[in-house]
Amino acid sequence: MKKIFLVISIGCLLILTGCNSQGNKELPRIAIAGIAIESSTFSPAVTNEEAFRAREGIDVFSYYPFMDADSGIIDRAIWLPTLRGHAMPGGIVTQEAYESLVSKTLKMLEANLPLDGLFFDIHGAMSVQGIDDPEGDFLVRIRELVGTDVLISTTMDLHGSVSPRLAQNTDLITCYRLAPHEDAIETKKRAVTNLLNRLESGKGKPAYKAFIPVPILLPGEKTSTRIEPGKGLYEQIPNQIDGNKVIDASIWMSYPWADEPRNHGVVVAYGDDKEAVGKAAETLAQYFWKVRDKFEFVAPTTYLDDALDKAFKSNVQPFIISDMGDNPTAGGAGDVTWTLHEIFKRPEFKDIDSKKLIYASIPGPELIKKALEIGVGGQIDEMAGAEVDNRFAPPIRIKGEITAIKESNSNTEVVVKTGNIYTIVTEKRNAYHYVSNFTDLGLNPKETDILVVKIGYLTPELYDLRADWLMALTPGGVDQDLMRLPYKRINRPMYPLDPDMADPDLSARFIPLSDEIRYY
Repeated sequence: MKKIFLVISIGCLLILTGCNSQGNKELPRIAIAGIAIESSTFSPAVTNEEAFRAREGIDVFSYYPFMDADSGIIDRAIWLPTLRGHAMPGGIVTQEAYESLVSKTLKMLEANLPLDGLFFDIHGAMSVQGIDDPEGDFLVRIRELVGTDVLISTTMDLHGSVSPRLAQNTDLITCYRLAPHEDAIETKKRAVTNLLNRLESGKGKPAYKAFIPVPILLPGEKTSTRIEPGKGLYEQIPNQIDGNKVIDASIWMSYPWADEPRNHGVVVAYGDDKEAVGKAAETLAQYFWKVRDKFEFVAPTTYLDDALDKAFKSNVQPFIISDMGDNPTAGGAGDVTWTLHEIFKRPEFKDIDSKKLIYASIPGPELIKKALEIGVGGQIDEMAGAEVDNRFAPPIRIKGEITAIKESNSNTEVVVKTGNIYTIVTEKRNAYHYVSNFTDLGLNPKETDILVVKIGYLTPELYDLRADWLMALTPGGVDQDLMRLPYKRINRPMYPLDPDMADPDLSARFIPLSDEIRYY
């Protein structure tokens, strides 16, 4: 907490004074802005403005721990944070929410003109009602306000999508190189330091940007960099970077649960040497295409009945099952009850000597209200789930003993024991990534037999906890079985939807600099 206050205090001082620590040089004026979300167009859920939990002004610094007093970064610019919002993945964003957030950002940017630079911090997989490529649209509107001389550095998730319009209107662009995204902060720092270096050196915009669309669209759980070929693919990137010749290069896997033409793999490289930039982009794109049929799920994958059968036969704890199709951290509604219905049908869980299972989790606001009235130790009988996404199963009746209640102003949690099933019910949809999420509710995931989580590839903490693990191909807004999704608008052919497609043209396409606003 003290560290955050220190950063805020220093930030305020720098914004007011405009001087570096030596007080002998005029500092560049750099704004910070961005809105981020993964949003599935295959889910009936919608995302409203409040989901972004937008921070404004000096509060934006809390997103960036590398901007502390000792970083050597905070005192290199006059920082002008505007609006930064980050929503939990979900459904398509309403046009009202998008317009409100963009309008607020533009007003704040206008109040801080003139600018030398902008740190544009986005995810890249936002979908908005009635708008294709919203991040590209957002950046064009920023360019119209701040002008084409401002140097813009964009940072993204590797599961974002890069359109030609987005690539052209930014000057420096990068994305994560790890999935799970353990390098998120490192990537944002790279975007900031690259921006500062180009401003301080006077070199400004890199002379060349190579853009290569790669017609591959993979489910997120096939793109982990923990295993090959993703590991080896992303390890190629540092080999392509060469000072100012090739300042950075990135590979975007894109986001398969949005049906837009921009959704496909992309490679971008940029720098001051045209030949080196083009070669770097082509090397990465060709490697990506070469290994396209080597991508496998990061863990053994099967359908739910088989996963449960294997879990019952296992002698290790915990046996983790990923309920992937409704993963809220990928854009699922988080309230699909199909998996829980199937679990409740299994007679094994009614035997007192059978295995114990924890299910995390299902939203049930009415159950939460009733549980608060009844209290721990009481019996409850109430419906939960399927308020948003009821396409695969109706709300589920949860009947049993309340074993824990964790009250919260934002999201109260309740555990209900039904036979040997411990169901975590939440006021709002939630993701369970950490052991403490369970122990805070009196549950011990390490010693439970079966742990079912609405997640895809496991977070590092759960990954280390697992004794065995299967990913279940369950239905939902982020179904990992892409063949079941009703794509209508993505560019075809696309691998693996069209497995016998011809080899694409993977030669470098040099995107014009941002000296002229492009709308495409």
